[in-house]
Amino acid sequence: MSAPDTAPDTGPDIACLEGEEAYDVRWAWQDGKLPSGLTCVFRVKNEARNLPWVLPPMLEAVQQVVLVDNQSDDGTPEVARRVAADLGATDRLTVTSYPWRVSRAGAEHLATPPDSVHSLTHFYNWSFSHVQTCYSMKWDGDMVLTPEGVGMLADLSWQLEDSNAVVAIPRHPLSIVSESVAWIDLGFRFLEPWVYPMGPEFTFVKAFEWEVREFPTSSERIVAPEGMCVELKWLDSDEFSHWSSHDDFGASRAPRKLRELEVYRALMEGRGDEVHGLQRIEAPPGVHIVDHVTRTWLPQQPRPLVRRPGRIDV
Repeated sequence: MSAPDTAPDTGPDIACLEGEEAYDVRWAWQDGKLPSGLTCVFRVKNEARNLPWVLPPMLEAVQQVVLVDNQSDDGTPEVARRVAADLGATDRLTVTSYPWRVSRAGAEHLATPPDSVHSLTHFYNWSFSHVQTCYSMKWDGDMVLTPEGVGMLADLSWQLEDSNAVVAIPRHPLSIVSESVAWIDLGFRFLEPWVYPMGPEFTFVKAFEWEVREFPTSSERIVAPEGMCVELKWLDSDEFSHWSSHDDFGASRAPRKLRELEVYRALMEGRGDEVHGLQRIEAPPGVHIVDHVTRTWLPQQPRPLVRRPGRIDV
């Protein structure tokens, strides 16, 4: 009796340098066209503090969420599962672990081979290999969608299929002083592509400071309106620990890093009112500043929010 026909094993699409087969990259699209929908991919480390604000609107906005935890020691995976369970969305959240130390942005990243398990490039490709829909979104564990952002992504998730478009989403850094006070940066344009099709032309490659997702020049670029997202920056924590050194900022192609450092230093020195575009916000009694900004303050502000043109970070 002849053996049943089976598809040949062609091996991984991207083998990791260290020979750890479980962390080779195998793209889901190789098995055929991916179903419609949008999957948000989080690559996180110690984001337990932020996830109760970050995950609920995202689970409302997209069809699937993949959360890849990288050596957290604050209970990040458990918080993610609890939030999803409370929302009745356990079946739409995939939590997995990446146990390797990943090189920090800047000099460390530049010195790490792109196919190493320690490379940002390989880490991102492996994380996105878990996507089972035709569109995916890179998102950070400290970025909170506003109600407008939820509506925008929910609409896009079914409109993008076969469009080959990429979507850039503005974000507004929110430096949190306390549960009731924060400063929002409306003096610089923080904008980069976040939403991409899945396919061989949209993978991650190594750049100087970090990974970059490629996309064809023929892809339409959609820019979402302002006010869709805030990026939480807690003044009592190190927001720059994922960089090799502050010295790397001066050589960076992304002026936003210098702006972030400028704002951080000014706020730590009590000079927030001296920085153009920084605005202090105080929440009403009994309302957390994150909830106040995302649900009330930001939606009510006149557009454009950013008054001074900034560079687009791609």
